[in-house]
Amino acid sequence: MSEIPSSTPDCKGFFGVYGGQYVPEPLKARLDEVASALESAEADPSFQKEYVKLCKHYAGRPSPVFHCENLSRKLGGAQIWLKREDLNHLGAHKINNTLGQCLLAKRMGKTHVIAETGAGQHGVATAATAALMGLECTICMGEVDMERQHLNVTRMEMLGAHVQAAKAGQRTLKEAVDDALGRWVADDAMFYVLGSAVGPHPYPYMVRLFQSVIGREARAQMLEESGRLPDVCLACVGGGSNAIGLFAGFLEDSNVRLIGVEPGGRGDGYGQHAASLCLGKPGVMHGFNSYMVKDAKGDPGEVYSISAGLDYPSVGPEHALLKDTGRAEYVRVTDKEALDAFFALSRSEGIIPALESSHAVAQALKMAPELPQSAILLVNLSGRGDKDVAQVQHLLNSGEYHA
Repeated sequence: MSEIPSSTPDCKGFFGVYGGQYVPEPLKARLDEVASALESAEADPSFQKEYVKLCKHYAGRPSPVFHCENLSRKLGGAQIWLKREDLNHLGAHKINNTLGQCLLAKRMGKTHVIAETGAGQHGVATAATAALMGLECTICMGEVDMERQHLNVTRMEMLGAHVQAAKAGQRTLKEAVDDALGRWVADDAMFYVLGSAVGPHPYPYMVRLFQSVIGREARAQMLEESGRLPDVCLACVGGGSNAIGLFAGFLEDSNVRLIGVEPGGRGDGYGQHAASLCLGKPGVMHGFNSYMVKDAKGDPGEVYSISAGLDYPSVGPEHALLKDTGRAEYVRVTDKEALDAFFALSRSEGIIPALESSHAVAQALKMAPELPQSAILLVNLSGRGDKDVAQVQHLLNSGEYHA
C-alpha cells in the first residue's frame, strides 16, 4: 500500500453525477496536464517519501487527538475529542495540501504558484510552502476578506507572496477563485494551488488525497487512546477539504456517523447563509457539478458566514455524493452558535478554535448532552483562532455579540 491512499473518481472526474470538468478547452488542457502529473507522482515512491518527510519535519505531523475532559464533564453526556489540526505549522489543516501541490508544481517544472484564499489560512500555507520550495507566489483574496483577515494578509506578505485583491461581485472567496483561474490560464509557468476539495477534476480528488492524512491518523489514534472508534466524526464544511480529509479515514466503518457542519449564518433567507448542501440545489460553477446556493436565475447566489473560510456558494463533489448516498449527514450552525462554541472551548480547555472549526464544535455541544457518557464525538479542529481574535473582539466591543 502506498503512503497516500486514494479514493478515485471515474475517468472523467465524477463522483457519481458530481464533479467533472465543465471548462473551456484552454483550461481543460491545463487540468489534464495536472492530472497526468499527479498520476505519475502517485506511482513514484520518491514523491511519496518526500511528501511524508515534509509532513513530519515541516508541518509537524502527526497532529494529536485530545480528550476535552472539562467540556465533556460540563455537558454531562458524550465524550468530546479533538483532532488537533490547529497544531500544524501555521495553524491549520491547509499545509497538508499545499505541501503536496507545491511538490507537484516543482515536479512539473513550474516556477510560479497561484492560490485563492478566504480566511487566509490556505494563502498563508501556500506562501510559506512556496518560500520553502523557491517558487514565486501570488494569492487572490476577496477585498472584504482582506479587511476582516488583515493579520493573515500581513503574514502572506511577510512570507514573500503578492496578495491580489478581488474587487468584483461580493469581493469574497468566489471572486478570488475567479481571479486565480483567469490568471492561471494566462501563464504557462504557473501552477494553481487550489485550497479546497472543489473545482474541476483532478482538484477534488487531489485535495482529498493530501488531506486524507487527517483521517488515517485520527482512526489509528482513537483506537490507541480510547480503545475504539468514535461514534461520530464531525467537521465544518465550506468547500469541504478538512471534512473530506477526516471522513476519508472512516468511510468504510459503517458504524461511525459522519457529520459535516455548514455555515447557517444569520438564518435560512437568501444571502444569509452558505449552506450549500442543506439549502442548495445541484448546479455547475467553477467547472464542476455539485450542490450550490443559487439566485433566482439559477446562477451562483450570494452567501454569507461569519467565518471567511466558509462563505463559498458550492461544496466539494464527493460531499454531494456522500449526502445523496446517506453515508454522511449535513447540518447547519448559526453564527451565534459558532461564537458560543468558540468561547466554550476557549474557556473550558484553553484552546481557541478558528471560527470555521467552531461550527463543528457547536454541533458537538448540541449532540453531547443527548448521548450517553460512553459515546465518543471526534471533532476535526481544523484551525486555531488567532486569525479571528480581532474580529471577535470587534463584535464584543460593538455589542453585536455578548459572550
